[in-house]
Amino acid sequence: MTLFDLRLQELHDRLHGKELSVADLVGEAFSAIKARDERIQAYLTLNEEGARQAAAKLDEKLAKGEARGLLFGLPVGIKDNMVTEGLRTTCASQFLKNYDPIYDATVVSKLKAADAVTVGKLNMDEFAMGGSNENSSFQVTRNPWDLTRVPGGSSGGSAAAVASGQAYFTLGSDTGGSIRQPASYCGVVGLKPTYGRVSRYGLVAFASSLDQIGPITKNVEDAAYVLQAIAGYDAKDSTSANVDLPDFVSALTGDVKGLRIAVPKEYLDGVAPKVKASVMDALAALESLGATWEEVSLPHTEYAVAAYYLLASSEASSNLSRFDGVRYGVRADSSNLLELYHESRSQGFGPEVKRRIMLGTYALSSGYYDAYYLKAQKVRTLIKQDFDQTFEKFDVIIGPTAPTTAFPIGSQVDDPLTMYLNDILTIPVSLAGVPAISVPCGFADGLPVGLQIIGKAFDESTVLRTAHAFEIHTEHHKRRPSL
Repeated sequence: MTLFDLRLQELHDRLHGKELSVADLVGEAFSAIKARDERIQAYLTLNEEGARQAAAKLDEKLAKGEARGLLFGLPVGIKDNMVTEGLRTTCASQFLKNYDPIYDATVVSKLKAADAVTVGKLNMDEFAMGGSNENSSFQVTRNPWDLTRVPGGSSGGSAAAVASGQAYFTLGSDTGGSIRQPASYCGVVGLKPTYGRVSRYGLVAFASSLDQIGPITKNVEDAAYVLQAIAGYDAKDSTSANVDLPDFVSALTGDVKGLRIAVPKEYLDGVAPKVKASVMDALAALESLGATWEEVSLPHTEYAVAAYYLLASSEASSNLSRFDGVRYGVRADSSNLLELYHESRSQGFGPEVKRRIMLGTYALSSGYYDAYYLKAQKVRTLIKQDFDQTFEKFDVIIGPTAPTTAFPIGSQVDDPLTMYLNDILTIPVSLAGVPAISVPCGFADGLPVGLQIIGKAFDESTVLRTAHAFEIHTEHHKRRPSL
């Protein structure tokens, strides 16, 4: 057993019991990164000098008995689309390859306030656009379970770092499944909170009505602790929800007696047989713990992918207009302003980002707005109503996180439509704005399978309680890839 196999609570106890120092934890993290990341390629930027300096200061606080909070001294990796003061933030794009932010994202500030230690920035699909991590302009992250396969995306670096024991926990962002799908592919826990539960201030925007930050961890309890630290109202974020913040950890009772589970038939159609079998086994396990489940229909699921890519691309077209070669980022050589815009964007953006900007610009253009963007918004409302009606009778909705296990690197990169369909089970949740978690529920041909548990808006407590009850009665989350 290594330090990375311990729960955050166990690490906390060892720190306060003087069995470990923060320097030990940080040192172990960089030792693991140096030993493994050449093969995994999870990190884009390391913060070794800053992390070791922070560790020395925190060990002084520990010696004085001034250590507070469960995340005290724990090393964390941050997805590279969350700005970090003085630490390069690239969004895995050539456009921002020289960008050093002058402020911290709210979630980063909250982790600093909790005395967590940032060890580095993690690889991702460029500007969070992709489901395989192959769209990074710097490197392709590999799945720790099989180095020939993708880790998922866009938070593939965040999931691979946890799965390979290179971070105790990480932060990812989820627009259409970008926390949950890589968590499923890498055999870790990934939580997308309710839209508005966690501040987006300092998150480089992809689709502002969908983006949400959440934790990726080894187990459900750790996810609850991290969510507790980063959640809450933020006046700097106009979409932040000013709602009560419950004690997520106290919800982990292990009791699901009487829990009512809905299983959408649409979430089982077209799913790989071994993935479906793992999900059915998980439902049987929950049933043995006192829960009940029933098959239901979410009839507008089939339209979710089309609606999502119209809406997300439209918002991306608007958000990415700020990258013009003038204010920050890379500036191309040019003889006039229009040429500056054209060359900077042509050289700075990769193919997938350009594809989505073009799609979004088209959908928002005069004569096509009503036919595409407005209709997609109406479909989004229908999808949300499907969830609202289901939650009138049920406590949670359960199904697979992804229809397959991780696919080989290079197998779908030239087929964007097939790539987009990999998110068919996570996208509806994002459109509805409700919380969901992916937890390991089995293996198919040696690759992890994820179980997706979806809850009512701002009811992360029930989602976490259900996931935790399943987890403590199974062993899937304890398996580690051999590296």
